[in-house]
Amino acid sequence: MSSRTTGTRRLTTAQALIAFLARQYTERDGQYHRLISATWGIFGHGNVAGIGQALIESADDMPFLQGRNEQAMVHAAVGHARQTNRLSTHAVTTSIGPGATNLVTGAALATINRLPVLLLPGDTFATRPADPVLQQLEVPYAGDVSVNDTLRPVSAYFDRVTRPEALIPAALQAMRVLTDPAATGAVTLALPQDVQAEGHDWPEEFFAERVWRVRRPQPDEAEIDAAVRAVRAADRPLIIAGGGVHHSRAEAALAAFAAATGIPVASTQAGKGSLPHDHPADVGGIGHTGTATADHLARTADLVIGVGTRYTDFTTASSTLFAQPGVRFVNLNITGFDAHKMAALPLVADARAGLEHLTAALAGHTVPASYAAEYAGLKADWESRVTAAYTPRSEDARPTQPQVLGVLDTLVTGDDILINAAGSLPGDLHKLWRARSRDQYHVEYGYSCMGYEIPAAIGVALAAPGRPVWALVGDGTYLMNPTEIVTAVQERVPIKVVILQNHGYASIGGLSESVGAERYGTAYRYRAPDTTYTGEPLPVDLAANAASLGMRVLRAHTIGDLREALAEARAATVPTCVYVETETADTVSGAPPAEAWWDVPVAETATRTAAVKAREEYDRHVAARRRHL
Repeated sequence: MSSRTTGTRRLTTAQALIAFLARQYTERDGQYHRLISATWGIFGHGNVAGIGQALIESADDMPFLQGRNEQAMVHAAVGHARQTNRLSTHAVTTSIGPGATNLVTGAALATINRLPVLLLPGDTFATRPADPVLQQLEVPYAGDVSVNDTLRPVSAYFDRVTRPEALIPAALQAMRVLTDPAATGAVTLALPQDVQAEGHDWPEEFFAERVWRVRRPQPDEAEIDAAVRAVRAADRPLIIAGGGVHHSRAEAALAAFAAATGIPVASTQAGKGSLPHDHPADVGGIGHTGTATADHLARTADLVIGVGTRYTDFTTASSTLFAQPGVRFVNLNITGFDAHKMAALPLVADARAGLEHLTAALAGHTVPASYAAEYAGLKADWESRVTAAYTPRSEDARPTQPQVLGVLDTLVTGDDILINAAGSLPGDLHKLWRARSRDQYHVEYGYSCMGYEIPAAIGVALAAPGRPVWALVGDGTYLMNPTEIVTAVQERVPIKVVILQNHGYASIGGLSESVGAERYGTAYRYRAPDTTYTGEPLPVDLAANAASLGMRVLRAHTIGDLREALAEARAATVPTCVYVETETADTVSGAPPAEAWWDVPVAETATRTAAVKAREEYDRHVAARRRHL
């Protein structure tokens, strides 16, 4: 990297920011990455003359990507960040007003999932030449509030740059947070439009290349000793691998630890793929959407070793899963906040470093042979259930959703990347999908944001050129946010979009039925005479919609059609959509049912039979809930 320089340079604030961002790098394990590798933008009066003009000035240094929806631009940046293990991300610029507030959902997703993204919304005038200006929120009790303040609670760092010289500390703090593995998330620099365009004499040193080292904090010796004693004392230990395994690139260390100790490994949605599906220690997803194998082992475990997991309600089955009276927890996590959850013995460290220390300290220790044989048999039994769910009754039949996954399973290799976020697909994928590589399974379930998949696929494809990238979407998710198809076409990014048409919010429909709400308002159908949406399906053609946005579309009516269409899409060099109408699970075999509970409160008083019965079932499950103290 270049040495420090002296002198000054006359630039606008926006020009200085873009020049600064173009010279920021990360380093971990000797590997260097461009921290901000591109900037997405939609321009309005709040950023067109500032950041927009600056991007023209720096076109050779800062790649620009044209978006169609502000939320979607953040999703694309987040997808890129996850694919690069948080070592690189994108910036997103918008105008003040609705463009800025459209960032909020994407920012929440990024921060909840601990994924870095830099947000650069325009802001109202710092000098207040006219008050109010277009799109300004007037707050009678505070003159310094704008709509961008909605980004404060969903940002890992927030600053409003009201003077050019204030950019220097703000930009440096932004880079610090983006590259801090324990504190990263959405970082927001709100930029008043007059300040963006204001000239200033900047020190040349501000534009020198900077390398931000991404730390691997080592474990404390006393915490390692306590964790080792807990493992040696356990007869039925279980590892829960979370997203931190992937962020740390700790997959090989986890495999070595599991092989040395024989401890089985279950995975959260973010952690799936930490071990390949055929690894002897991999027992699949855990929790409400988990496998029977993993959930049985969780119920009977006397020690749970969490690695890089936040212990969400889906993972813990709303605090009902870990049923052994004396169960204890060891949590290896880079953040003390997560390491102390479940009243655990904390092991605050980088996941890879912590696993390597544990493996060395536990040399020679293995689980009882009977326990290893038990979970091996349960794993084989579950695999047979997966095969049954994947297997169609005929090549001429309409596929179920699991059968769509089964056909895709026969076509992919470890190079393929599958992206999903919402609906019923996350449950089926977590239970059934056979992950072949560390980064094949990309399900965003921290925020489970409908509309994430297509823009995220673009961000992932930009980070992994040449690899097949699949966005799997149900009809409800597709209708939420299809607009970045235009961007994929424009940029010639050959993503593969699979639309599964099931005429409504299938996941919430099933949940509604289970909690006594009778699938009310969850189907995409005409109104019936009783005013409910139970008439004929709507004549909406989502395939035609995708085609109208420039995508190549393949329609599949049967299993045989689907097999051909998915193979053709996988080989395609242009953005391609496969459209298939799925058979409902109440007419043919679907995915195995949930193996663990999820707490969705049911009406305590009701007159309808469905709700009364659902409440009885709810009360039964609630009785098993516990706090681990």
